[in-house]
Amino acid sequence: MPLVQPMQWSSDAEQRLKEVPFFVRPVVRRRIESLAAEAGLAEVDRTFYEAAKARFAKNRRVSTGDGVKG
Repeated sequence: MPLVQPMQWSSDAEQRLKEVPFFVRPVVRRRIESLAAEAGLAEVDRTFYEAAKARFAKNRRVSTGDGVKG
């Protein structure tokens, strides 16, 4: 089994992550790290964090029907 290196986080991205409620923070961290790894990144920086956060918000609006007029 290959050894997986932990994903590095910039200090700015870490600060942003601390704004996430503590009880969901580990899930958010893993999901963002997964997206970063898929993108071939070795570090999560603030720019990537913000893009991932926007993607999550967009997916949430679509899945819950928020903002969708019928």
